Amino acid sequence: MSIAKRRLSPEASRSAALEAARALLIEAGPQAVTLKAVAARIGRTHANLLHHFGSASGLQKALSAYLASTITAKIGDAVKRSRTGEGSPRDVVDLTFDAFDKGGGGALASWMILSGNEDALDPMIEAIHRLVDELGEGHEDVPIHEETLSLVLAALGDALLGAPMANALGLPRETARRLAAEQLMRSVSLRRPE
Repeated sequence: MSIAKRRLSPEASRSAALEAARALLIEAGPQAVTLKAVAARIGRTHANLLHHFGSASGLQKALSAYLASTITAKIGDAVKRSRTGEGSPRDVVDLTFDAFDKGGGGALASWMILSGNEDALDPMIEAIHRLVDELGEGHEDVPIHEETLSLVLAALGDALLGAPMANALGLPRETARRLAAEQLMRSVSLRRPE
């Protein structure tokens, strides 16, 4: 049974809309994430989405929050696995870079900034801040704020310009990831007791 043929709770309808918005973002870019396109994708009306999000800006802000919560949960798990030896700093780098590139976070962030809808980024920035605070508890000796800033800016820059810059410089596409991973691994190794 399709979504259009069954009645959904408000929470399920909102969740379906956010997942459709995420899919549109990844498939066609941020300009494709419109109330009309999302409504069509889930078999709902434009009015139904207006009820849930209030406006296109509201949908974009909700999408930012949705992406941020799912992304930071994965990155937080990767950091915790890395701390126990079950994972590596490269896992953290790859998840962060993927979130901004394949996950659409970079495109969404740049579009929100360029369209003047910067407050739609607040949920993403707040989620990253919460994650940093959580990961910093009991690890006050770790420069997690600086590491996070460096990693997020590298991932965002790579999502926006990584492919053309690497190509122009004759470097492999994954060079920025490798450099970010090396920087994070150096930082981690400096903290380990000899």
